Amino acid sequence: RETIDRETERSGEGLLRLVALTTAILAAVTAVVSLHAGSTINEALVLKSEATALQARASDQWAYYQAKGIKGAIATSAANVVAATGHVASNSLGAQADSYSSEQAAIQAEARKIEGERDTKSAEADHMLAQHHHYAFAVALLQVAIALGAVAALTRQRAALALSAVSGIGGIVLALVTAFTR
Repeated sequence: RETIDRETERSGEGLLRLVALTTAILAAVTAVVSLHAGSTINEALVLKSEATALQARASDQWAYYQAKGIKGAIATSAANVVAATGHVASNSLGAQADSYSSEQAAIQAEARKIEGERDTKSAEADHMLAQHHHYAFAVALLQVAIALGAVAALTRQRAALALSAVSGIGGIVLALVTAFTR
């Protein structure tokens, strides 16, 4: 009977050592993956902020474009009014209308360029947000693995340790796949 008790204790000690080692490794991996999850959400927020600033700049350009269009329309209307009264319109009114029209083309090109930059930043932010969600799910799997390790230590059940290992490996694989699919 004493020999059986000693063997049971020894096999339990081995299980506890294995649980302690795997839990420590999983905790370290969880910390690293959690840092990656935090950094990806921070990067996504910065990119979204930059996209918002670019949107404001593009809106300013479009307002400037409209102002030039209004000024051109006023100059054209003034030339038409003068012509309708039977007088000769000054060349400066037509030149102003043409000038405003050509300025509008340059302003429009700049606004579209800024909108392109905004779209690029926004798409990059969306990608970073998706990565953050994958990292967060990996962290959740790793935390479940740690909890199952504690259950295995308390109950000395190898099945709980096996579930812990499956969850931990799943979390590690997900984190690695996310890291390498940038």
